[in-house]
Amino acid sequence: ASERKDGASAGETPPPRVPQGKLGERSSVFCSAGQFFFEYLVVVSLKKMPDGHYEPKITYQFPKRENLLKGQKEEEERLLQAIPLFCFPDGNNWAPITEFTSETFSFVLTNVDGSRKIGYCRRLLPSGRGVRLPEVFCIISCLGCFGLFSKILDEVEKRRQISMAVIYPFMQGLRESPFPAPGKTVTIKSFIPESGTELIELTRPVDAHLEHVEFQALLQRLSPHLILHIFASAMLERRLIFLAEELSVLSQCIHAVAALLYPFTWAHTYIPVVPECLLDTVCCPTPFMVGIQMRHLERVLEQPMEEALIVDLCEGKIIRAVGDEEEILPEKLQNEMLVSLNRHNNNNNVHTSEQVNALVSEAFVHFFVRLVGHYGSHIKWGRSGSGSFQERAFCKAMASKSCRRLLKKFVKTNMFALFIEEAEKSRIPQEGNG
Repeated sequence: ASERKDGASAGETPPPRVPQGKLGERSSVFCSAGQFFFEYLVVVSLKKMPDGHYEPKITYQFPKRENLLKGQKEEEERLLQAIPLFCFPDGNNWAPITEFTSETFSFVLTNVDGSRKIGYCRRLLPSGRGVRLPEVFCIISCLGCFGLFSKILDEVEKRRQISMAVIYPFMQGLRESPFPAPGKTVTIKSFIPESGTELIELTRPVDAHLEHVEFQALLQRLSPHLILHIFASAMLERRLIFLAEELSVLSQCIHAVAALLYPFTWAHTYIPVVPECLLDTVCCPTPFMVGIQMRHLERVLEQPMEEALIVDLCEGKIIRAVGDEEEILPEKLQNEMLVSLNRHNNNNNVHTSEQVNALVSEAFVHFFVRLVGHYGSHIKWGRSGSGSFQERAFCKAMASKSCRRLLKKFVKTNMFALFIEEAEKSRIPQEGNG
């Protein structure tokens, strides 16, 4: 049986920008109803090289693409060359094995035109006897619904244990089905030898904003106090390094941290599972949010890094800090968020994953509403309909000195600039406190 772990990891790209409406308004980060579920299904296998080590290679691709223009072929080749690296980011130190617990993780790649594709991965050991090598089934899609694609990968894995040939008709049926709207269900018919025709129902959560995140993973590994230190560092667009051994843990936790910033989006380097050959990313002088496997810790600490927050997800502690993390957030707002996170953490009532996501997200959205919810009344609208943000008046309007101090730093971040840029284009002046 597969061990189901939803998460999101990424290539050297920030998560897609969120369409902006009123502050705190729910909107989908990736998803769009009616699109194809996926573009490709590829299988990445480990091939033994002449020197004895193994390299990941694509050994199966569905569907095959033909009649592409030259530019499209070049783009597709770049995509297909990158996939194996992110399917096996933990290097080439593999050997045939007899047992392996399957795991789920994902990555994001950006095309030349700025469009983004997500790779949903299930690493598993093919059925059989004796020693063998794991392989990765990777679904490439522009849609960001991690729970939904994890269920699809469950079905792929089930069919893999029978035969590769049984996967093809299931994926063909999926490809011919429209992607459902939030809260809606699509039913896929699929025939399995000896089992007959199965009906597989795929349902999207009602709240599209939260279908790509799993906050429970963060709450299980880090204290609320530490989560707020990380959130404050991310708010100010600092360098963040997360450590864990399992790809799925890095995937879940880092994507959850990025999601805490909603309705803002992390606009810098974002690689929740850094391939071994890209470890020097931690030397980057610009902001980044990256995940490193624990086995590479010594190599990372030896790098000539600038100040960074290094978090051990296994032990739930900070290995290295800038030093002022405790002082970034205004005390009153920080205490309110701590109460909220502790309540969710200690509540004896059993919450579903969706309920935990909604409760945690609400606490952080409320924080941003309190801090920047008055932005709409500080956009000056011209006769042509274009807006101009009045930054100085916006900051002065905050009565609390500690909030004003944070606000003056936050307005200089890239994520706030992108948010305001969208708001200035909207031509719909926001009123009051958002």
